[in-house]
Amino acid sequence: MSEEKTNLGRRNALRLIATTAAAVPVIGCSEKVAQKVVVKEEVPGAEPVVKNLDAPKQTLARGTPTDPDLLNPVVPWEMQLEKGELAVLAALCDVIIPADETSPSASSVGAHHYINEYVSAPYSNNKADLVTIRGGVVWLEGESKRRFGGSFVDLNEPQKVAICEDIKWTRTAKPEFQAGARFFAKVRVLVSTAFYTTEEGMADIGYVGNRPMASFPGAPPEVLKRLGLDS
Repeated sequence: MSEEKTNLGRRNALRLIATTAAAVPVIGCSEKVAQKVVVKEEVPGAEPVVKNLDAPKQTLARGTPTDPDLLNPVVPWEMQLEKGELAVLAALCDVIIPADETSPSASSVGAHHYINEYVSAPYSNNKADLVTIRGGVVWLEGESKRRFGGSFVDLNEPQKVAICEDIKWTRTAKPEFQAGARFFAKVRVLVSTAFYTTEEGMADIGYVGNRPMASFPGAPPEVLKRLGLDS
């Protein structure tokens, strides 16, 4: 093989790489947008030829649970909880994570709407949790009316806390409060997940994510002391 042919092959290979790189930004664009890549072909001893080639088309995501569109996220299922149920959950969310001097309450960042989205999902575990949440709301409303004569939403803070104290842990709840305790345990997990994945929640615990560091000074002394590694 001559040196000329070897060099020509190398140049063509580099052009192919450049063409592929140029095509990447247009992949995934709307099908309404023309997808073209300009390629210049050179033949020794002849004028360069410029061609317009169709860039490879990519099938767009359908936006379904099994084929989500991550660039334009949507919830492809209907919400199951009703307005009254959401009101009770919002009140309970704020007992679990109330507003303080550093962060807002759970309901103000939409924790109860997250619960609705979660239990409305068409999967077996979520459907089971929907039964738990709906049954728990009924139980909580019944207990509120039995003790204080009104809806949980309308109770004052000490009254709400009094009920929650009896259902805060399944291992310590009395037999008559076990159903309520299982409901409370599920809500507590979902509320915590919802709140601490928001900007407000992450700021509340001082989480800043991955950040570049010029050097790594090691674990803080207070952490080493807590782990018994400060000696």
